[in-house]
Amino acid sequence: QVWLVESGGELVQPGGSLRLSCAASVSIASMDVMYWYRQPPGQQREFIARITSAGLTNYADSVKGRFTISIDNAKNTMSLQMSSLKPEDTAVYLCNVDRHGRNFWGQGTQVTVSS
Repeated sequence: QVWLVESGGELVQPGGSLRLSCAASVSIASMDVMYWYRQPPGQQREFIARITSAGLTNYADSVKGRFTISIDNAKNTMSLQMSSLKPEDTAVYLCNVDRHGRNFWGQGTQVTVSS
């Protein structure tokens, strides 16, 4: 079992920045692939970004150039740096990982972009 805990979500104004973190109960270095997803209100969950154990990254077109996914092995966390936030970025942001053939989800953290 892998426990994931997201943090950093809050209310932010349009154009602002925010950094989300995902802490894991096991070594981040043991993960095969780590993802960020989000679920806007009343909508389906959608892929945002992923990072592999080799450090390769992919982003959804909607966030490319604005969001950056990264891993901090020293802190055993994965992060999502978000900038130029828009109201449509409002959602619950969730951490997800693939590890040894199994997939795990965190509970999510709420990001609200509003003036």
